[in-house]
Amino acid sequence: MSTHTAARGVTVSVAASALFAVIFFIAGSLPGWGAEEIFGWRVVLTLATLAVVLPLMARGRAEISALAALVRNRPVMLLPGALAAVVVGVQLWLFMWAPLNGMALSVSFGYFLLPLTMVVAGRLFFGDRLSVLRKLAVAAAAAGVAHQAFSAGGLAWPTLVVCLAYPVYFVLRRKLGTDNLAAFAAELLAMLPLGIFFILTGPHGVAGHGLLGAGASGMAPHTSYWGAGAIGILGALAMLFYLLASKWLPLSLFGLLSYVEPVLLVGVSLLLGEVLGWSALLTYGPILLALVFLAVDGRRSAHPLGLR
Repeated sequence: MSTHTAARGVTVSVAASALFAVIFFIAGSLPGWGAEEIFGWRVVLTLATLAVVLPLMARGRAEISALAALVRNRPVMLLPGALAAVVVGVQLWLFMWAPLNGMALSVSFGYFLLPLTMVVAGRLFFGDRLSVLRKLAVAAAAAGVAHQAFSAGGLAWPTLVVCLAYPVYFVLRRKLGTDNLAAFAAELLAMLPLGIFFILTGPHGVAGHGLLGAGASGMAPHTSYWGAGAIGILGALAMLFYLLASKWLPLSLFGLLSYVEPVLLVGVSLLLGEVLGWSALLTYGPILLALVFLAVDGRRSAHPLGLR
């Protein structure tokens, strides 16, 4: 991997994390909206954004052609593709549901645990090698995760859904050679009927008379539709950056860099009213130390000899 590619991968990974944190905050701030309805708007608007953007990009057109040829020549690929769509669909829904139901910190912790499971996946399926500093980062993060699991008497189900399902998704896509934005657009297309159903039956849809009047929240639709629209558009941009990072970086480094996102998500959770006790220092302190190790390793990786 070239130094330039690694640098681009780090940049887009951090940008994706920041955008996902913004989406998390907006989802938890919409009054009178259900997670399913927000999920529906995210699917529809993200797909619409990609339908405009992808044909304008030479890379996007090439990805669409390659994906179409792959499915045409090997129709059996639709089966693992459907599995990938289910996995990512659950993740998109959970990301909308958690901040509305007091589980934002549980989901945030799932994203803290995700890099550890991604490192394991990278080692098992792709033979990724870890530098000394990356090993120290994994060890420090593991200590924080162990404290959280012990002090809480286990891990919440949203935590497990995030940290166990996402590695399946990324390993599957990389093995199939479909780790690109066109494949994500195809997954959204598969979710489109469900997304439209959630919109029509949600508080602001036909069932809630939101398309004709104030809707279940009692607010004029235009006062909160901007939030759902922003989630859809920012979701497209964030996934573009995230998938580019997964393509340009080794799976282990890609996983470790995703520590940036849960740090931001914890901050959003606190803004939304959730509370952390003092014992959280024993959970998040080691994880922040892991980020320091990762930052130092990232600086070393800027030099050709640092790429191992």
